[in-house]
Amino acid sequence: MKIGFGYLFVLIVSLVALNACSSNNNIKQENSLKKYFDEYKVDGSFALYDNGRGEIKVYNLKKDTTRTVPASTFKIVNALIALQTGTVINDSTIIKWDGIERSNKNWNRDLSLAQAFKYSAVPHFQEIARRIGRDTMQKWIDTLKYGNMKIGPAVDSFWLDNSLLISPDEELGLVKQLYFDRLPFTKTAQQTVRNMMLQEDNSNYKLSYKTGLGFNKENHAIGWVTGWIEENRHPYFFVLNIDSADPNADMVTIRTDMLKKILTQLGFFEGKM
Repeated sequence: MKIGFGYLFVLIVSLVALNACSSNNNIKQENSLKKYFDEYKVDGSFALYDNGRGEIKVYNLKKDTTRTVPASTFKIVNALIALQTGTVINDSTIIKWDGIERSNKNWNRDLSLAQAFKYSAVPHFQEIARRIGRDTMQKWIDTLKYGNMKIGPAVDSFWLDNSLLISPDEELGLVKQLYFDRLPFTKTAQQTVRNMMLQEDNSNYKLSYKTGLGFNKENHAIGWVTGWIEENRHPYFFVLNIDSADPNADMVTIRTDMLKKILTQLGFFEGKM
C-alpha cells in the first residue's frame, strides 16, 4: 500500500478530469488568511480538508505543493516504523538518555516513546532511527512514497538536513491516511501514534497534531503543524507550514498561535462544525 502523491494534487487531477466547474466548487483559495502570515511576518501556506464534504481550503497553493524539510513532523513516520518493526514495543518503551546535556531540559533523561514524541526529543528519535537502520528506513519511506524519498547517507539526521523533503500537501495526505488506518502499518501502531498526537480533548472538539521546527535550504527557519480537528465526530485535516528569514523569529510560538487563530476564523473550537 502506498500513499502516492499529495492529497490536493490527486484531488485537483481527479476533479479537473471530471469537470472544471466541480474543481472550483471543491477547492477554495482562502486568501483571507493572508493577514495572519502578515501579522507574524512569515511566508507559508495553510490547507484544511473537510472530509465529510470533500472540500479543501488553501492559502498559497504554490507553497502548499512545494517540498521542504519535514523536521520533526517526520517523527510520525519514525514512530510508526519503530512500532511496526519492533524497534520499540509500545509507547511505554524507554529509550535511554545518552548523557549529553542539551538546552531542552526535557530531553536530558530517559524517555518513553510517548514522552519523546510529546517533547519532540530529537536525540531520542535519532537513536530510534539508528536502531531501525538505513536499509529498513529507506524501504519504508519508499513504500510510503514519502516526499522525495531521499534519506542521504546519515540515517539519524536526513529529516533535518534537507535530504528528505515533503510538501505540506503530501503531509496532509499522510495524516488523513493515518486517521483512517490506511497506512501500511498495523492498526495498533497507527492508533498508538494517533494517541500520541492528541493535544486537546474536551466536549467541543479534539485537536491532534505534530509540530516541526527546522531550517530549509535557504537557511530560513521553518515551522510545521499538521494533524486534524474533530467536532461532532467529523474530522477536518490541516497543515500549516511557515518560514522566516528572521533568525530571531519565535517559530515555536508563532506556528501554534497562527493555527489557533486560523481555525477560530474558520469556525472551530465551539463544537458547531
